[in-house]
Amino acid sequence: MQRLGEKYQSVEAFGWAARDSSGHLFPFVFSRRETGEEEVRVKVLYCGVCHSDLHCLKNEWHSSIYPLVPGHEIVGEVTEIGRKVPATEAFGLAAKDGSGVLSPFRFSRRETGEKDVRLKVLFCGICRTDVFMARNQWGFTTYPLVPGHEIVGVVTEVGDKVIKFKAGDKVGVGYMLSSCRSCDICTDDQENHCPKMIMTSGGKYYDDTMTYGGYSDHLVCEEDYIIRIPENLPLDAAAPLLCAGVTVYSPLKSHGLDKPGIHIGVVGLGGLGHVAVKFAKAMGTKVTVISSSDGKRDEAINRLGADLFLVSRDPEEMKDAMGTMDGIIDTVSATHSLLPLLGLLKYKGKLIMVGAPDKPLDLPAIPLILGKKMVVGSLTGGIKESQEMVDFAGKHNITADIELISADYVNMAMERLEKGDVRYRFVIDVANTMKPTP
Repeated sequence: MQRLGEKYQSVEAFGWAARDSSGHLFPFVFSRRETGEEEVRVKVLYCGVCHSDLHCLKNEWHSSIYPLVPGHEIVGEVTEIGRKVPATEAFGLAAKDGSGVLSPFRFSRRETGEKDVRLKVLFCGICRTDVFMARNQWGFTTYPLVPGHEIVGVVTEVGDKVIKFKAGDKVGVGYMLSSCRSCDICTDDQENHCPKMIMTSGGKYYDDTMTYGGYSDHLVCEEDYIIRIPENLPLDAAAPLLCAGVTVYSPLKSHGLDKPGIHIGVVGLGGLGHVAVKFAKAMGTKVTVISSSDGKRDEAINRLGADLFLVSRDPEEMKDAMGTMDGIIDTVSATHSLLPLLGLLKYKGKLIMVGAPDKPLDLPAIPLILGKKMVVGSLTGGIKESQEMVDFAGKHNITADIELISADYVNMAMERLEKGDVRYRFVIDVANTMKPTP
């Protein structure tokens, strides 16, 4: 990307145009105007076909002027910006289509507003959500997509009205960049559930621009959505706490499962599960890890500190543990049966879903009715809760177990993550390995 210089040049363009009311499209070469001082030039990557295009092509509304190049559902990347456009050049890695393959990508961040914080991204964790979004497995991804919402960095610039942060502060950004601040949900400090919450990656900001996440060199975020990182936590291993950490901390706190003597089950010992064990143990609870195989028993008990380990495919072990748990944090993103887990719960026990399988799960009603049990969901956490979580992590020296990788290894890391081949979170060394392409 470049800023427009003193001399202007018209740019040749090509496309498909209708030349008459037959509406038939033919190859068409034409000129675009020069990029003005307050304009942005975009390389078109994708364009939707709207019914309005058909009406205009065939002059059904009697307002068409030929030749007509249709298309008004346009997504692309910025290639040139005028001198007066308030933006800052950025670079990162983006998925351009449903293959989910990431490649170098240049784009613009907005200028630092009066209540904004600009940070240099140092590290960014890779969440399973990044894979789902990059491959459009949930069906609402807009490309190009720069993933990343487990972001840790250092403040490089603050707006004139910022009072909480200054240049040099170590900070983080999680799943969201903004929310409405006025609804009952926001008033309850649960901005992550606000209907107008703006995702850090793959969302749409107030100016209708796409939000690009932490697989990039820097980020701009509103002051109120920045998290301060405790000085004693290593920044690379703290990054996953911004999503994985608060995702398990929040339901433990909000459902009263954070007290000594409580018995917690943790299903799955992956990116979410291993930090769930650490937080639950730090809260003084008894923790049982529930896994489909025996392979992580030693890891769970002798290294992470779990009290017990339960193989869900072992009928005898499951039978012996029935009715013993006050709550279960289910972190598994794959399709699995809920019935055996419900049997482990005590009367009024809670099964809390924080994993996000892309296919529906069967939920039998009788075990819920007989035991007055509950199945609930939980999504990350609000800003107040997120700050409380990292402060708790700092007090108890809780970090994620990570594999630090270079930016050029991200596609391979996503493949390995899909297979569960990581202990337990990939983190990108953004500052040292993500370099702009010529």
